[in-house]
Amino acid sequence: MRQGRSIGSPLRLLLVLLALAVPVAYAATNEKESIVVDDPHYGEVLFYFYQEDYFPAIVRLLAAQERQKLDEHAEDAELLLGGMYLSFGHHLEAAAIFERMLAGNVSSDIRDRTWFFLAKIWYQRGYFEKSQQALNLIAGELPDNLRREALMMRAQILIESGEFDSAISLLQNWEGKTEWASYAKFNIGVALVRSGRIEEAQRVLADLGSLNPYNEELTSLQDKANLALGYALLQDEQPAAAKLPLQRVRLEGPFSNKALLGVGWADAEMDNFQRALVPWMELRGRDLLDSAVLESMLAIPYAMAKLDSISQAADHYLNAIEAFYEENNRLDKMIAHIESGVMFDQFLTTDPMGSTGWYFQLAQLPEGPEARYLFHLLAKHEFQEGLKNYRDLDYLHRNLDTWQGSIDVYSNMLETRKQAYEERLPRVEETLGRADLDGMVNNKLGLDSTLNSIEKSHDWLALATPAEFEMWGEITGLEASPALRSDLPEAAEVRDKVQLLKGVLQWELEREFKGRLWSSRRNLRDAGEALVTTQRSRRQVDETMRNEPLRFAGLSERVNGLEPRIAGMQMRVDDALADQRAFLQSIAIGELQAQKERLDIYTLQARFALAAIYDISSSAAEETP
Repeated sequence: MRQGRSIGSPLRLLLVLLALAVPVAYAATNEKESIVVDDPHYGEVLFYFYQEDYFPAIVRLLAAQERQKLDEHAEDAELLLGGMYLSFGHHLEAAAIFERMLAGNVSSDIRDRTWFFLAKIWYQRGYFEKSQQALNLIAGELPDNLRREALMMRAQILIESGEFDSAISLLQNWEGKTEWASYAKFNIGVALVRSGRIEEAQRVLADLGSLNPYNEELTSLQDKANLALGYALLQDEQPAAAKLPLQRVRLEGPFSNKALLGVGWADAEMDNFQRALVPWMELRGRDLLDSAVLESMLAIPYAMAKLDSISQAADHYLNAIEAFYEENNRLDKMIAHIESGVMFDQFLTTDPMGSTGWYFQLAQLPEGPEARYLFHLLAKHEFQEGLKNYRDLDYLHRNLDTWQGSIDVYSNMLETRKQAYEERLPRVEETLGRADLDGMVNNKLGLDSTLNSIEKSHDWLALATPAEFEMWGEITGLEASPALRSDLPEAAEVRDKVQLLKGVLQWELEREFKGRLWSSRRNLRDAGEALVTTQRSRRQVDETMRNEPLRFAGLSERVNGLEPRIAGMQMRVDDALADQRAFLQSIAIGELQAQKERLDIYTLQARFALAAIYDISSSAAEETP
């Protein structure tokens, strides 16, 4: 897969993508605003997301979307899902989500920034045509930092497409002295070299190679510029001019091997083989995986032969052949180690359920003699991406194993609940059987009718309390007593007192009648509402009793259906793991086989050169009298 220069960290990219949903006015401030979560399911997703547990966050978000539980955060959830897909390297799914969102009614600012990030996604994945199409859809003015980045992407796409003049025209008016300006100047130099305009490239790259860098990134860029200029001048047959930029490359930097080799060839082109030996001898002790080191092991005896040090040249050729042979054997062992598949399992032994996706970074290489080869393999973007995918697949496999083991737990939980339901059901049915709701309703209606009659007849005695009613009975009983009917003065006095008591009690009852009538009606109304609620609850209980067996059956079917589904998914993941392992093996073995082929070529060259030296020595010996 073709890959451009990485522009910005994936984490920053994801966070900026999430920030697209934030209004521009808020984005321009530094104040933090609390997030209001209206849907609990979305809150659960955010809980896992902010802990960087993206896989469970994706699972819960998809489940909530399927159950339509994210009505209040539908757009935010889509944007979040796209970002998390991107974190796992699923750029096609992420791009589809972002493009789908762009089809909606969004502001021009958010639309332009989204197209920019889509272009960035495609560019980083090597889909330059799609990236260019996304950049062309940006209609407005991007913020300065994004505008510079978009301009650089356009230029790099043009360079990759061979449109060097267009790339130069786009970059040559870059203003400022930022890192972007330095990269723009470097890309101009590269475009000039590729288009054959060496003199113009020399001026641009020389200026960049002599800058005063203030960070490691610019220091590396300076080394790249000096290296590019040096080799461009070598190819243009200007060895003396090539030495100066090559000698400016750091001896301990990542480009030092090629620079040392180039310095040596520049001296050799000027027939100064004694000086050429100095950088080449420095290279001889470095890692043979670098082609510059391999070439130096042949260049050293070549220079010695030119200096008529035939014996030393032969020794160095022999040493090179022996070193190539030993390295070839190590490569064969490494290839066998890779073919066994053990090496890839070693990448998973540390924190197997840890971070996945784009954020996975290998903390340390597996121990062993193969570690030196892994540095070069991991330097390949294709191998790194493949290793991330392999780790993600292993994570999915382990996760499915966990889910498969949970099925028995769910089955036991369901069986326990079913058993508890069946045990409680008879008691519930017995209790419900004792509750005569229809009788209660009829009783309530009867009480309503009675109360209406009391109100109509103004029967104040009907609303008396038990004590008052008992007192009324005692008074009326005294009135009916034969003793009070006599003509005795004492009887007349008692009759007056009884009438007074009866009058007072009646006055009290009539005074309280309306209040008691209202209170009674209120109590009956509350009782009626309670009966309605009870009837509704009873219908719900009856419905639950009818549906619960069906619900248990449905849950049992779902739980029992999960096992074959998970097993099928495990088979698919196993197949994908095998394919991904084979893919990684092909990359690794292909790289090592290419190294073996280079060694074979260098070994053959060394043998021919050695044979030529022996022929020269034999001819010289025969000519000697």
